[in-house]
Amino acid sequence: MSLNPQVAALLERAARSPLPLYHTVPPFVARRLYRHTRGAVSPKAPEVAETRLLLAPGPGGPVAMRGYRPSGASAQEILPALVYFHGGGWVIGDLDTHDVLCRQLANGARCAVFSVDYRLAPESPFPAAVDDCIAATHYVAAGARALGIDPARIAVGGDSAGGNLAAVVSIDARDRAGPAIAFQLLIYPATDQRCAFPSHERNGEGYFLTRHSIEYFRGFYLPRKADWDDWRASPLLAQTLAGLPPAFVLTAGYDPLIDEGNAFAERLAREGASVTYREYSDMVHGFILMGGALERANVALEDCCAALRDAFRGEP
Repeated sequence: MSLNPQVAALLERAARSPLPLYHTVPPFVARRLYRHTRGAVSPKAPEVAETRLLLAPGPGGPVAMRGYRPSGASAQEILPALVYFHGGGWVIGDLDTHDVLCRQLANGARCAVFSVDYRLAPESPFPAAVDDCIAATHYVAAGARALGIDPARIAVGGDSAGGNLAAVVSIDARDRAGPAIAFQLLIYPATDQRCAFPSHERNGEGYFLTRHSIEYFRGFYLPRKADWDDWRASPLLAQTLAGLPPAFVLTAGYDPLIDEGNAFAERLAREGASVTYREYSDMVHGFILMGGALERANVALEDCCAALRDAFRGEP
């Protein structure tokens, strides 16, 4: 399928922008650029019933989370929950860059959402983000009743780097016998830090996420090449994916990460997990956040919400 015309228009606009590319500036500048450019493509933030700041104990100090309760939910209602890990290459992104998405997921799936402000590289390289996300998930599960959620209906999810972290949290929970994860929402996840799949070459230039930016992010997050093969960095390389919770894996056709996302979905299915795989063939990496400019982003968002609703109802 050819590139979506709305995406092509965004790419043309980006090509004319005077702003520098992420991989050409220091991380603190890249973070500002990422925040600054979200508003031009994001939809309006929907109202939710509640947002609040939470602090989970973590190995490097408290891990901040923003908790959301969906519009119309009462304070007494026991809700399913999604623990969400934002994208941004483990270097950029934060609670605010993904605030609209988390609000949309809360309302669309009618669940509580806990967005995790894990530590970023290069200040805190691998495995700091992994440790924080595991700690945050344990905190949500252990405090389920006080948080107004059902401990039997806790999902994990994330986009890009966050999809990587969600998969890693699921594997860790399986191997350490808890907490119980009911579902994985994996939006164009990074699953193999070797970056050797053909799509890295095929889609490595011209579609927002480039080979250069991938190398930039990986260089800060995984400064030791020996860590690329660690399953906590590359969940596709875990010894087994058997016994993992059901998953919805979403990919984009013009994304360097599409092949590794597809490979992860195929391996989950081959090793016995229930998997729904959805490819948006005319889209690019990062498109789920662009619902203010891309109609297909809102369709994909509804696919994610429907998958969560089905999972929380116990439907395949």
